[in-house]
Amino acid sequence: MTVVNKFVVSGKGFNMNFLLLAIQSVVCSSCVVAAKRLGVITFRDWDREDARRWFPISFLLVLVIYTGSKSLQYLSVPVYTIFKNLTIILIAYGEVLWFGGSVTPLTLVSFGLMVVSSLIAASPDVLRWMNGVGAAPSVGAQSSAGYLWMFFNCFVSAGYVLAMRKRIKVTNFKDWDSMFYNNLLSIPVLVVFSILFETWSSDNLERNFPAETRTSLLSLMAFSGAAAVFISYCTAWTVRTTSSTTFSMVGALNKLPVAASGILFFGDPANFSNVCSILVGFMAGIVFAMAKSVQSAAAK
Repeated sequence: MTVVNKFVVSGKGFNMNFLLLAIQSVVCSSCVVAAKRLGVITFRDWDREDARRWFPISFLLVLVIYTGSKSLQYLSVPVYTIFKNLTIILIAYGEVLWFGGSVTPLTLVSFGLMVVSSLIAASPDVLRWMNGVGAAPSVGAQSSAGYLWMFFNCFVSAGYVLAMRKRIKVTNFKDWDSMFYNNLLSIPVLVVFSILFETWSSDNLERNFPAETRTSLLSLMAFSGAAAVFISYCTAWTVRTTSSTTFSMVGALNKLPVAASGILFFGDPANFSNVCSILVGFMAGIVFAMAKSVQSAAAK
């Protein structure tokens, strides 16, 4: 999904991120409803009170996906993926405050490795700024705007995961319930935001969806929305059955295929900083897994 979204938002002059997200949410919700009618899955029928209680979670999801898509416009896929994992630290300490979790010394080592990984990834841009050379502001290139969006995305993502875990406990939602309400309730928010903040003129629509690539772009958006069905379901499942921190840290291990895809498909440089940051981040994931294993054994 990251690769597809990167391809779409990196188009020349693309500026309708809310519309992109609205299309994906419509496809995702439609797939779930169709699966229920075919008898493949089951989930709660629409309930206004459930919707009211779940709406803040859907709103946070909109902010998570939007800030993530804006980050992808200005950061390469490897750098985006590596910085995304800093969210894990925020989630871990949020769990300490909200759910009585704990952070062991070995867990702190894994967090330290994650920070080092992000610093290595950003080092070329930091050196350019120190030398007085501004990062290129163009879409698809590294820039300070991308790091700012990434900063917002990390905090919003942590709030979303923690709030969803708390709300699941309160509402007793099952996995498909969470997924259905998440996507359905996000549609009106995305549509309103698109109308308010995006230009719907014929010229701008032509710029975002040029005739020569219109079919492929819409097809990729639909594919991405269908993929979101499985992402949303697995997210709810994992957060419900494990911890928010475990969900985020294990998910961090996807940095290898995602970062490699950026190098393969988008021409991101396979330079020293990118490769080292990916390897250090992978080590952080392994150390975290060891820390959780030790913690679990001690609890038993």
